[in-house]
Amino acid sequence: MIYPEKDANTNNPRRNALAAAIAASVTMMSLPAMAEEGSADKKSEPSEEIVVTATGREQRILEIPYNISAKSGEDLEKAQIIESADLMRAIAGVAVVDRGHRNSGVINGVMIRGLNVDGAALGDYSLSAVPTVSTYVNSTPLYANFILKDLERVEVLRGPQGTLYGSGSLGGTVRYIMKDPELEEFSAKIGTTMSQVDGSDGYGLAADVTLNLPLSETMALRFNGGKLDYDGLTDYVNVYELDANGIPVAPNGVLAPDAVFTSVEDADTVDIEYGRLSLLFEPSESTRFLLSYQKQSDDIGGRRQQTLGSDGFGRPYQDFENGSVQLEPSSREVDSVSLEAEVDLGFATLTSSSSHYDHEGDSISENTGFYAQAGFLAFYYNFPRPMASAVRTYGDEAFIQEFRLVSNTDGPIDYVAGIYYQDQDLRSTQDSFLRGFKAWWDAAFPAFTGAVSGDRDFIYRRDETFKDKAIYGEVTYHLSDTVKVTGGLRYFDNEFTNDTFMDIPVYTALSAPANPNFVVEEDDVLFKGNISWNINDSQMLYGTVSEGYRRGGANAVPLTGRYAEDPGWQRYDSDSVVNYEVGLKGSNDYQNYTVSLFYVDWDNVQVNTATNNWGFFAVRNGGEARTRGLELELNGDFTDNLSYALGYAFVDAELKEAVFRPGSTIPIALAGAKLPGTASSTINAALEYSSELNNGMTWNSRIDGYYQSSTRNAINNTPTFNVRLDSFQLWNLSTGVSTDDWSATLFMRNLFNEEGVTGVFTEAYMGTLPSAGYFGNGSKEFIAVPRSVGVALNYSFN
Repeated sequence: MIYPEKDANTNNPRRNALAAAIAASVTMMSLPAMAEEGSADKKSEPSEEIVVTATGREQRILEIPYNISAKSGEDLEKAQIIESADLMRAIAGVAVVDRGHRNSGVINGVMIRGLNVDGAALGDYSLSAVPTVSTYVNSTPLYANFILKDLERVEVLRGPQGTLYGSGSLGGTVRYIMKDPELEEFSAKIGTTMSQVDGSDGYGLAADVTLNLPLSETMALRFNGGKLDYDGLTDYVNVYELDANGIPVAPNGVLAPDAVFTSVEDADTVDIEYGRLSLLFEPSESTRFLLSYQKQSDDIGGRRQQTLGSDGFGRPYQDFENGSVQLEPSSREVDSVSLEAEVDLGFATLTSSSSHYDHEGDSISENTGFYAQAGFLAFYYNFPRPMASAVRTYGDEAFIQEFRLVSNTDGPIDYVAGIYYQDQDLRSTQDSFLRGFKAWWDAAFPAFTGAVSGDRDFIYRRDETFKDKAIYGEVTYHLSDTVKVTGGLRYFDNEFTNDTFMDIPVYTALSAPANPNFVVEEDDVLFKGNISWNINDSQMLYGTVSEGYRRGGANAVPLTGRYAEDPGWQRYDSDSVVNYEVGLKGSNDYQNYTVSLFYVDWDNVQVNTATNNWGFFAVRNGGEARTRGLELELNGDFTDNLSYALGYAFVDAELKEAVFRPGSTIPIALAGAKLPGTASSTINAALEYSSELNNGMTWNSRIDGYYQSSTRNAINNTPTFNVRLDSFQLWNLSTGVSTDDWSATLFMRNLFNEEGVTGVFTEAYMGTLPSAGYFGNGSKEFIAVPRSVGVALNYSFN
């Protein structure tokens, strides 16, 4: 919830909420100790800690002097997590906009420490400004939102990671580490899941297979592949019937206002196929090569988003109903190949990572509601049966080469040094159509048939290239057995080009193609400083100052001609953050814990918006913003059979300065505006019970939950975009039995059927307008997956 500010410390609800959370965490830390006093025979060891490689070398989380979390692939499998949105809700202090499968691969919806200024409803098209959280699949910097299968672990690095991970790591970095082939023995596993979601008339089916095949003593092959086939749950209840040319049917002639509507049930079908093949070659103990290929293809029938309000006939929309007048399918395909080589030189390990990926997709978006609310339909004489389609594509292709040297010696100095090269090509297109407009125009104004060229009323092509060259290094000096300091630098030199083509060709007299281009070059140095003190063998106190940045670029808008814009739109600069953090992490006989306090200054913030005159996609630099808060994680064991995890985060994130469009004195957003998408308070918790049965089976049960307080939809200074999104909580339950060879699990997700809204297109932005002939409704909420019940079966061969 949003708490009102009060002057008196004792009556400030926000401060009291924070104090209560800290008090609760202290109580949780003391619970196992109290249990020990009362029942010594139940003393147990804490859950095994995951080893991570975030700093370039294998380390326990408790050895890393900043806030990092990790989830093992086994943990994800037990929790029935295969999607990024579900994973991120299990990590303290990480927010996510859940756009569903249709938009899951276009924009990274992950936010860490509140570093986000983009509206939650973005996601239908790729943006010029890169996300504030970088993502890696092994060593490849790629956001593709793969299905989470056959993972070794996921590492979530909070705070800017500019020295080691470069551009886009303002808020943090997420690393998906896949399982390597195993040389020792053959293994195979097949799994299947069947589920039913509230609101759907059908079922969801998923199946996958994993094969590990040793080829020799030095070589092994591993394969994982599968398929998801989910019947939809969203009903498109007022879709136009279309003729053979894709134009809304006019039963009483082209000029008649009548339209024929139909309903399409469970339209948001999901069909995903994925696979990964990897070959490991270890010719000696000091040398290894890993060649990997990964692929995923998505075909999605529509949005998992429900419409607010009523249609143009006054009928209110019900749960899981979408008011679009057309279906909105999407598809995408991503291919990634990488070669990772490691050589142990004795004093250090040299790693080479070479990778190439190609990620592309397309979608059709309902734009009629936007045209209606913006007044555009009057530009088309309010012709009957308006149907505005935005046909969009995106592409992201890159080659990356990185060399990294990590010290192996036991002396007072540790170091990581590397060089990095990236050559990336980005593509984004939009063709907007007003379906049936030319046929209507030619019938209504036969003397002016040449005045309208066709149904396409907007063309946009954006081709971008980004080349990044960098050298980086971090050096750690051990001042004593318990105190060490780390300093890091990254020098980068990059070049960004943007070639754009745009036109509004629908009216022949208005067609005026524009093809602007622009080049931006930039170089700078990022820094990091850290000091840590090992209080004892199981506790560390640390402090960090680190910097992150996001590359600048060009909007390449036309400056002359019919579609000229203010020159201030031509380019945008990089933005950067400086993060100040102190933390305590440790463990005892029962638990692991981490608590951190952070303050982040964000300068020259990049805002994805639209230009003043013609609404071209563009990025605008604002002034300053800041975030501050607390993150807490606890996990451990109450008894030999009962384990727990608890996370809490408090984030206070706001603009420090108003944001203006070039040449305008009217602000896009006001100083003091809360940054969107991130809740002030989030809590995630889990309890897991496991016991051995008399028949040799293991019984495992788990309950986990997530709560977030209210958020804002956008920072814009208008209720058309900036609306409050209510708090919500999501609970999941599972129970099952297993042996060494098989497992069977019953699960229920979103137990109380919460909507879990994380974004919205408001009615003021895309609502109905019957006076202009638009009887659908384009407003919609981004909802979580409703309550689903299912069974998962797995069988292993060894």
